[in-house]
Amino acid sequence: MSMRACRRRADGMSLLEMLLVMALIALAGTLAVAAYSGGLDGVRMRGSAKEIAAQLRYTRAQAIASGQPQRFEIDPQQRHWRAAGNRQGRLPQALDVAFIGAREVQPRPGTGAIVFFGDGGSTGGRVRLRSGSAVWQVDVAWLTGEVTLSRPPAGERR
Repeated sequence: MSMRACRRRADGMSLLEMLLVMALIALAGTLAVAAYSGGLDGVRMRGSAKEIAAQLRYTRAQAIASGQPQRFEIDPQQRHWRAAGNRQGRLPQALDVAFIGAREVQPRPGTGAIVFFGDGGSTGGRVRLRSGSAVWQVDVAWLTGEVTLSRPPAGERR
């Protein structure tokens, strides 16, 4: 074999080598996403937080459309929520659920509620979901009724 033939073979990468590198990059990316999001529980938690935020927004929209107060209720112990229009849902058992809101609108002890008014305002409140060290929270502004979904900074995740 001539020197030229050996050199030509060493100049590039084979298809097998290229596929191996792509597979390693995909694996590293998957592991990074799983570590950042808290794995499967993190994905469930984020999905649950998005669902609660969507139902709070729906309840607010119903209050504005009807001109009548509408109520969103959540039972952190039973991991159950209820929104306007008799919409209901459950949260995964793996999540730690906490609610902070106005005591005056609580339907019963242990159950939280946020009331939205016809002008879009609300009684305000916060739903906090935790899985390990990962936390998502859904905040409702009392004056405007605006619903926001966020991950609090590490120092505020208690």
